[in-house]
Amino acid sequence: NHAEFFSFGTNDLTQMTFGFSRDDMGRFLPEYIKQGILKNDPFQVVDTAGVGELMKNVLSTLPENFKTSVCGEHGGEGKSIKFFNEIGIKTVSCSPFRVPVAIVAAGRCA
Repeated sequence: NHAEFFSFGTNDLTQMTFGFSRDDMGRFLPEYIKQGILKNDPFQVVDTAGVGELMKNVLSTLPENFKTSVCGEHGGEGKSIKFFNEIGIKTVSCSPFRVPVAIVAAGRCA
């Protein structure tokens, strides 16, 4: 009743969902990918099965046409932008160097 928008901070959401940080995961991420525990670095490509489901859960509680967005590195990654579009998030923000990728990915979703 009091908010006009909601923005998912996907870097922090990913960190809290998995319980590890980008700084530490370099030691074990290659093995997780090798063993099939993870398909990608979840800080590079949004984890749709975990983080994505949490996002969908939040979105299901919001009024129709409520403004939502994503901020963080996922906002400049093509596969993630495609997923965000599929679940109804139409606005992203990202680091300046990722803007060209975000523009192309968003254009492909149109």
